Amino acid sequence: MRKSKLSPLAAVLTTALLLGASAAQAQQPAAPAAGGHKGDVTPAEQKYQGAPSPLANEPMHQTSNPKAPPMTQAEFDKARQIYFERCAGCHGVLRKGATGKPLTPDLTVEKGTEYLKVFIGYGSPAGMPNWLTSGDFDAATVDLMARYIQHDPPTPPEFSLADMEKSRKEYVPVGQRPTKKMNNYNINNIFSVTLRDAGEIALIDGDTKQIINIVKTGYAVHISRLSASGRYLYVIGRDARLNLIDLWMEKPDNVAEIKIGLEARSVETSKFKGWEDKIAIAGTYWPPQFVLMDGDTLKPREVVSTRGMTVDNEYHPEPRVAAIVASHQKPEFLVNAKETGKIWMVNYTDLDNLGITQINAAKFLHDGGFDSTRRYFLTAANASNKIAVVDTKTSKLAALVDVGKTPHPGRGANFKHPKFGPVWATSGLGDERIDIIGTDPAGHKANAWKVVETLKGQGGGSLFIKTHPKSTNLWVDTALNPDPKISQSVAVYDIKDLSKAPQIIDIAGCAKIGDDGAKRVVQPEYNQKGDEVWFSVWSAKNKQSAIVVVDDKTRTCKTVLNDKRLVTPTGKFNVYNTQHDVY
Repeated sequence: MRKSKLSPLAAVLTTALLLGASAAQAQQPAAPAAGGHKGDVTPAEQKYQGAPSPLANEPMHQTSNPKAPPMTQAEFDKARQIYFERCAGCHGVLRKGATGKPLTPDLTVEKGTEYLKVFIGYGSPAGMPNWLTSGDFDAATVDLMARYIQHDPPTPPEFSLADMEKSRKEYVPVGQRPTKKMNNYNINNIFSVTLRDAGEIALIDGDTKQIINIVKTGYAVHISRLSASGRYLYVIGRDARLNLIDLWMEKPDNVAEIKIGLEARSVETSKFKGWEDKIAIAGTYWPPQFVLMDGDTLKPREVVSTRGMTVDNEYHPEPRVAAIVASHQKPEFLVNAKETGKIWMVNYTDLDNLGITQINAAKFLHDGGFDSTRRYFLTAANASNKIAVVDTKTSKLAALVDVGKTPHPGRGANFKHPKFGPVWATSGLGDERIDIIGTDPAGHKANAWKVVETLKGQGGGSLFIKTHPKSTNLWVDTALNPDPKISQSVAVYDIKDLSKAPQIIDIAGCAKIGDDGAKRVVQPEYNQKGDEVWFSVWSAKNKQSAIVVVDDKTRTCKTVLNDKRLVTPTGKFNVYNTQHDVY
């Protein structure tokens, strides 16, 4: 099959036809997409949103659409795998649309295979990757995908409470666990480090820099969370496998695990006084739901679906559960339902009669963290380029703050600005902006919930921003920037004088692991004392990776951890800081 000879303008025109626009409209500047997403999607955003889904290998129910072009079963299976590896992150499991446009047969069959081939091959100004001209797909694959998206989307199986219970394992029953700490580790300064492609985490002693244990977990652990007491570590993989690790054991290791669905990102535990360590919660991308469990055994107690109406009053069949945090003001969890733009406040005092308050925020909710008082939850609505602020004391939305393109704060960064008082900062995937938001409505009312200052970072592709109450440095990564020089370094700002240009530090260079590999530098994480910052130098599974420890005061590289067991290290979570929401 020959490659299409259509020009880029022809591709734009064809895309316009796909989206129902005229040729004249197609030549006009792109309007903001539904949900407030402004401008083109950057390569960094495409890379982030296009991460492979564990659903690619799950058995699914397939329906037949008589109007769709013919496909063999082998072709359909191959296309389905490609879709979940490359496309589902933007267009959704059921192809109903998320950050990308809907690709359901009622839209695609009418356009036909040839139109769709141009759309897939050349991309669009709104952010559709140019799969053919970039070299990621050949012409045969473009043809395959153009036919596939005209068929009814295969539906992954649901996952019930009974399914979860069948998967649950207690390796060490509660009655056989230690009644006191049985090791000499300074648990407060242990780091839980995601070994993304190995399906493991490394527990590293932050004092000695030695690996305590490599623990088998789910694939690509997305986050680590600590129980309120600091004893139990919860880690959840993208494949929805949740592991419970007891840090009191002589050698900390798994004591229980459960599979809560088919794809997941979030876990949290109860922190309100009197409920410490009692309840755990985890949310899934598929099925779109969350489950509440016993904190010490992971026994599932209640499952809640997030399917429902969006903030625009349209029904959405798969609102993925993104960030979950535990309130310090009430016995509640805050659950981000990504596609609906709604934040659920879930009272866990009576699991048989859940009290739930839904707060309208904005699309598409992602990650976030608390302000320094732990009263206000600030979370990114990344497709709307906003930060939503929730007052967890009154259970009301305090503000929606306009920020840069596709904010991705991680948990954000709290510090005291020399002029504007207490603030919280976020960087972003879509541009170089670092937005600083006032967070003190009592002492600095005029600045509260406003962007009081914007810094210029190295560029788009930032995943995490970090500081510490004992530090005067603000660290910003750019791990997904397409320029290796930028993705392998970090910017550090002087909080005492933010008018100064940032210092750029070549973290990958400090690692000294050779010229081979991507060596993306990701996620600054402080130790308990706040005098060291740990960075992951993240290369491919078959390449050397490392962790670089930087002296926060001198901003110089202090230690390199390059143990061969550190396979694709990404997220790092210090026990004390994670337990107490210090960031």
